[in-house]
Amino acid sequence: MFNNKVYHKIDALSGSVATLRAEGVKYNEIAEIESRAGTSLAQVIKLDGPNVTLQIFAGARGVDTAARVRFLGETMKVPFSDALLGRAFTGAAVPRDGGPAIHDNMSPIGQPSVNPSKRVMPHEMVRTNIPMIDLFNSLVKSQKLPIFAKAGEPYNELLARIALQADSDVIIIGGMGLKYDDYLKFRNTLDKSGALAKTVMFVHTASDPTVECVLVPDVSLAVAEKFALSGKNVLVLLTDMTSFADAMKEIAITMEQIPSNRGYPGDLYSQLAARYEKAVDFDGAGSITILAVTTMPGDDVTHPVPDNTGYITEGQFYLRNGRIEPFGSLSRLKQQVNKNTREDHRTVMDAMIKLYAQYKETVEKQSMGFKMSGWDQKLLKYGAEFEKNMMDLSVNITLEDALDLGWKILADNFEKGEVGIPSKLADKFWPAA
Repeated sequence: MFNNKVYHKIDALSGSVATLRAEGVKYNEIAEIESRAGTSLAQVIKLDGPNVTLQIFAGARGVDTAARVRFLGETMKVPFSDALLGRAFTGAAVPRDGGPAIHDNMSPIGQPSVNPSKRVMPHEMVRTNIPMIDLFNSLVKSQKLPIFAKAGEPYNELLARIALQADSDVIIIGGMGLKYDDYLKFRNTLDKSGALAKTVMFVHTASDPTVECVLVPDVSLAVAEKFALSGKNVLVLLTDMTSFADAMKEIAITMEQIPSNRGYPGDLYSQLAARYEKAVDFDGAGSITILAVTTMPGDDVTHPVPDNTGYITEGQFYLRNGRIEPFGSLSRLKQQVNKNTREDHRTVMDAMIKLYAQYKETVEKQSMGFKMSGWDQKLLKYGAEFEKNMMDLSVNITLEDALDLGWKILADNFEKGEVGIPSKLADKFWPAA
């Protein structure tokens, strides 16, 4: 029920967090705060008896203890319509691109994930035209996968390429803590290719209020769910979930919560899981697939954010030296789809990775001054071709073309009997001399 009562006293202000005494208020409810700085929205983030803690979206600058607070009786909502496509918004769903505001079909964010009994078993591949994904670690519709990377890796460029090439009906990009230049790169890249027409962007930049960073995944996934229920296959690309966790940590410190590992809040796992579990394939409708960058401070996979993420998701991609690393990267659901693509898919995948592992061992031997045998020379040539034609993220080819290219690389460097492929398949697919 709408509450028209206005409160005229804020008891405490700390950073962008305000505390006051109020009645009949709900968790996550939205409030309006009127002060000399103007009117700002805030969200209830803690209830302790009559004490209500609010996170002010625009920050508390200009807000004093005499500000007027009015609770709106509803939680944060996001608009939904096809008019969102091609648009860019802030984490609070305010237009960032200078276009008109949208107020159609306002839907609450942060709703519970879909009951597993109502989900379809993952069974369809999401094609990205990136060989290291499609051929070696197939992405599956309704899968949730993180991309682990240290600072400086081109993870945003990888997400932009996936947005351009993926065979999804709708792309939703949720940016957290982005540099403004990175936001513009995303937008310009998608605009030039025409992919912006099927893309919605919710972007929090490093200069925006912290609370908007926390809202980005919920806003992105609420819109994704609406598109999926209307029959669309949606790919949600989030970057960077470590920024999301850092924003939660900042808010928790402001609220003087007892910190857990490295200062992160004790419910970090639950907060991450609540977002990742939104991945779903609806029975009789569309789907939501989630790819989310998780940066690893100091390239440390035991850092609380990647560590907790690994227990939630269905594998991971490691981005190292500008490439998706074949060792450590794993799509745990790839067996659900790569048996249905082409009969040689699994065989080529296994053979090429085994030979690449041998190549890495040979490189190590070479660096220690060991004499190279004829087989070692073959492996060195093969490894260079594999990295150039398969691992380079600029390669844009279909799965079928990647399989054909795989056979060609094998034939260029080895005899048919040297690659460990059954003769039945080798006779059928081995390129003619």
